[in-house]
Amino acid sequence: MRRLFFWTFVLCSLAVNPQTFGATGRVIKVLPHFLDLKGRAALTPSLYDRDAYQVVLREHPEKRSGIRFDMQWKTKGPVWSDLKLRVEIRGVAQGDAPKQMIFERDLEAAGWFSRWTSMTLAGQEYKTLGEVTAWRVTLWEGNEQLGEQKSFLW
Repeated sequence: MRRLFFWTFVLCSLAVNPQTFGATGRVIKVLPHFLDLKGRAALTPSLYDRDAYQVVLREHPEKRSGIRFDMQWKTKGPVWSDLKLRVEIRGVAQGDAPKQMIFERDLEAAGWFSRWTSMTLAGQEYKTLGEVTAWRVTLWEGNEQLGEQKSFLW
């Protein structure tokens, strides 16, 4: 009887092997920061000063030159395909549909710890998009979406 129980336990343990599944991942945090005319998101390294300067840039669009998305992401498990981080941004609607831009960046597997990646929309592309109204950041392994963070208005 003990042998039967032992072999049943071993077979069940092998059937539920977590290494047979693909990677899992998530987008932990997304920080959109406006950039001033010199390309800075803050005047000093202080987080309080950064937040105060972001309020100034939010209230004065003429002082902005772009927007930068700082994204924290993480994957677990084996990665079988290419990892990509995709940022989709919607601007002010002109006519029937709002303008939309999509940016992608290839990533390396993160291992045990999370990683930060930045993407910047600046210059003429930022001016043609207009005011950013919504955004969505997704983490992809090949054609499978692993994680997502999106703004309230998405």
